[in-house]
Amino acid sequence: MGLFSDSPEFKLRKAKPFSPTKVRLVDIHAAVPKYLYKKNAFRASLHISRDILCAIALYQLAWEIEPFSGALVDISMMPRYVGSIIKWALWVCYWVSQSIVFTGWWCMGHEACHGNVSEYRWINHLVGFFFHTLILSPYFAWRSTHHLHHKATASIEREENYVPRTRSDLNLPPEPIAIPTDYHEILEETPMYTVVRMLIMQLLGWNMYLFTHTLGSPRHPKGTNHFNPSSTLFKPHDRWGVVASDIGLISMCLLLYKWTQTTGISSFLKFYFVPYMLLNHWIIMLTFLQHSDPTIPMYRNRQWSFLRGALSTVDRPLLGWAGRIFLHNAGHDHIAHHLFTNIPWYNQPHVTNILKELLGNDYNYDSTNVFYALYRTSTQCRFVEDNGDIVFYKNKDGKAARELAHDALNYPAC
Repeated sequence: MGLFSDSPEFKLRKAKPFSPTKVRLVDIHAAVPKYLYKKNAFRASLHISRDILCAIALYQLAWEIEPFSGALVDISMMPRYVGSIIKWALWVCYWVSQSIVFTGWWCMGHEACHGNVSEYRWINHLVGFFFHTLILSPYFAWRSTHHLHHKATASIEREENYVPRTRSDLNLPPEPIAIPTDYHEILEETPMYTVVRMLIMQLLGWNMYLFTHTLGSPRHPKGTNHFNPSSTLFKPHDRWGVVASDIGLISMCLLLYKWTQTTGISSFLKFYFVPYMLLNHWIIMLTFLQHSDPTIPMYRNRQWSFLRGALSTVDRPLLGWAGRIFLHNAGHDHIAHHLFTNIPWYNQPHVTNILKELLGNDYNYDSTNVFYALYRTSTQCRFVEDNGDIVFYKNKDGKAARELAHDALNYPAC
């Protein structure tokens, strides 16, 4: 399989007409041993300690980049431009490595929001608030909308994240009378425009979601955000948590400001801001590819169920072993997580193995290179139809990558 080609799993799924799974949720729950639900606070603390120590170690090593590259030039008598190349290559290594560690902090906060760090709720909230605040994420506010996402995954009417735009949203002509030029006039993009659109999404998409609810549910009014306690995103009992998140973010911004006054704007940009921007990239890549794919269905209310929504996600080996370690299995075992949010991340690989055997072809895995998968999803997942109880994304030609089996609507949602 090439770096820029579809995986065998994707091709097989695309070629097979879709029918909802016939496996029952009760059978899935019965297959998962109860001991996997057990939270091990000591084991979690080891993961937490490792995540913190890795960030500190990278930070300390980064302070040596410029002295090291300067000394290397002086000792070896190499040209200055070679030293500059080495210096910036080392900075790139730091930025990528630290951004992955920061993303692990976000993933640990995600596990904490599901109560998987400890049996004690206050410990979970302390860990989640600590990690998310350090990377300028509103823990309690995001926790509220994330739980809503889990309750309505892949439901077009009720989903909170990556809600697809419809034919009418894009002002496309009705399907029976639409011709290819109608789609191309609205959806056609130059390669440069596609690259710019993807760059904006990858670097700013997370903040755009928090500040404007971009790609969130259209049922919320314009101006919806994760920082206003009175936002329609939140119920009354969520609002003090939103206030706490805001106070935490303001405090973190003040700390960064004081630190920048001491070390200088250049240090702020190199040590924190660039890894933070790349953190945004990893969060969007992780979550977007978990829930958006040309071969994965979405449901309207008459056909939606919790099980069907949970299975409308994709497991991907994002960052390989580094994703296993630093992202806490978030990419590798996402289907298991949606079915069992209260099983801690270190036990989810066992759940995934059970699901593979139980679900067979209904288990969605994709080994496509994640950067190519990101491009594929960004360019092929453009809109869905306004009608239909089970729908797939359509591309710029108005074509879906997958079709429904003739009996797909005959099975009741349960």
